[in-house]
Amino acid sequence: MENQLNLLKNNGICVVIPVYNNERTIGNVVLNSLENCSDVIVVNDGSTDSTGDILHNISGITLVEYSQNQGKGYALKRGLKKAKELGFKYAITLDGDGQHYPDDIANFLKANIQYPETIIIGQRELTGVERTKGSNFANNFSNFWFMVQTFKKIDDTQSGYRLYPLNKLYGLNIISKRYEAELELLVLPSWHGVDIKTVPIKVFYPGKSERVSHFRPGKDFFRISVLNTILCIVGLIYALPLGILRRVYRLFCPKK
Repeated sequence: MENQLNLLKNNGICVVIPVYNNERTIGNVVLNSLENCSDVIVVNDGSTDSTGDILHNISGITLVEYSQNQGKGYALKRGLKKAKELGFKYAITLDGDGQHYPDDIANFLKANIQYPETIIIGQRELTGVERTKGSNFANNFSNFWFMVQTFKKIDDTQSGYRLYPLNKLYGLNIISKRYEAELELLVLPSWHGVDIKTVPIKVFYPGKSERVSHFRPGKDFFRISVLNTILCIVGLIYALPLGILRRVYRLFCPKK
């Protein structure tokens, strides 16, 4: 474990955890994350329960907080910007609701060493996991539109467990405030030639009666649909020509 902590620090990797009203899980998530990475940034997205009090009692973390809930996309943006400000090269994002296992950070570290400057997505093992129809639909919906917009196939674009190279996050200042931001954080870098790889991760979903979800199916699906329409238009007039120019450049100016 000490070797892993040293490698993470030497590679400039931190953990970013956005959280909103997850008082039952956030303490264990943060403490377990600290065991697997010594640099942890937590963004308290205007929680109204005891989340803030719990975080203030945990030493060794960098805490970003504000009073009014702004949405997961905004919290991710704040956390990633803080990581850049502190001089980190990479940030591993994971959720504060307990569904992600911090010991899977080791998988991201191995992938980062093998594929530097690459976005790494934690692909969830969902076999036998009880999920809602809305959750399954959202993932398939996002996977389809990501393929349309980038011509790349990824099976789990909705996974929030990811490693980002911070210098490859294009459009960080303009990404959306809510759940659709996680799609933008894949599409915009992909348009600029950033590679995306996946690593296997475990996932835990509590029973339906115990789950805490801030996803609003009606409003959030509408926002995601609007975003996908915009991305498709921008993809045609900007990303597609950019990709063609990049291929032409590589053809006539190959790397030595």
